[in-house]
Amino acid sequence: MKTIVEFDFEKATQAINFLAQKEGGAISKLKVVKLIWLVDRRHLRKYGRPVTNDTYYAMKFGPVGSSVKDLAECSDFLGDDERAYVNRFLSCDKDANLISSKENIDKDILSESDIESLQEVYATFGKKSPGALVELSHVYPEWKKFEPQLKSASISRAVMSYSDFFLDPEKSVADFFHDAPERIKASKGVFEDNFQVASFWI
Repeated sequence: MKTIVEFDFEKATQAINFLAQKEGGAISKLKVVKLIWLVDRRHLRKYGRPVTNDTYYAMKFGPVGSSVKDLAECSDFLGDDERAYVNRFLSCDKDANLISSKENIDKDILSESDIESLQEVYATFGKKSPGALVELSHVYPEWKKFEPQLKSASISRAVMSYSDFFLDPEKSVADFFHDAPERIKASKGVFEDNFQVASFWI
């Protein structure tokens, strides 16, 4: 199941800004897209909601948050409000595929648990190269279920389900996401309950 809550472009922008500052002021597009997937995965499994509410696609190079990618590229697909907000905090070097921080993080936008997940993910994965993060992402079941089709090029992308983020990889990867089964079950229950409530407003 996808999230049906609206994408939070302010939170996503501040998450990119946070990670760019952690990298010394600028971060590669590929790296930030992968790190934010890890942040959403972490927060969902711990608190029952993702940080960004993005729609994720399984693609050749792993999970991709569609709207986060647009923000990180300063894409032409951005709406006027999104563009104005992003341009206040970030600048995009499309030739170098880099996103730079222009202004301090607005911590009023991010919750304490959002910041916690950002900090934990960066502490664990921040030193990895973009290529290493791509390789890591291919271990996780939300991507791996599409691996045969992606490798055969029968599809170029597929919509991922947040429900699959609660699954564990088949083999140990010294998994950062490992938690007690009862806690994962509780977080999944919170997510599913919120999904059902939100569906009444569609």
